[in-house]
Amino acid sequence: FLQRDKQTKKCRLGHTVINLGLAVNQSINNNLVQIAKPYIDGLRDKVKESVILEVLSGETTVMAYIAEGPRLVRLAGNIGDRIPIHAAAGAKAILAFSNPNVRNALLDVTFHRFTEHTITEQAVLLEQFKEIRRLGVSFDLEEIDEGTSAIGAPIFNHEEKPVASIVIAGPSQRITANDSLEMISALKETAAKISARLYYKKPIAQTDRDAR
Repeated sequence: FLQRDKQTKKCRLGHTVINLGLAVNQSINNNLVQIAKPYIDGLRDKVKESVILEVLSGETTVMAYIAEGPRLVRLAGNIGDRIPIHAAAGAKAILAFSNPNVRNALLDVTFHRFTEHTITEQAVLLEQFKEIRRLGVSFDLEEIDEGTSAIGAPIFNHEEKPVASIVIAGPSQRITANDSLEMISALKETAAKISARLYYKKPIAQTDRDAR
């Protein structure tokens, strides 16, 4: 657990502690869905809309867990579905807070336009990411499907890296950028609680190193 420097006689953490830390990190990653599930279910019950856990995988995000909304119209897809990284609220929430090198590499492609609202220009997306970092949430306003909108917030781990996102999705008339303040507040609170379970210490609103 400890190693003593022969010259200074001072002690430092040994390999066992480092290996334990790596094991804990791997365990958190493997159990992310189980950690997040009760919080996502609780948010679903509160906002009465579908709530989704998205995880970055390659050049897209993947639906890792879905809590279907109780209303008649249910809009979530299936667990395992891949979502376009330039248009999904959850993906944009992750990218906005990601390392610039990671973000730029993922954006250096030609994007497909799904609707007239889809943003396909890298420069426009980068400007949008600045606003996401300022607000702490992202929006998909009919960018993938007409009539469907979503709000996303990032989930951070102990290394202050966005490892997933939580998304509220529903009909556009119920989810808007201007009239969803209570929903946004509940979303950010839930994302913060999950992040805290991943040993993240800083409030989401303060994670703005990328913006500077």
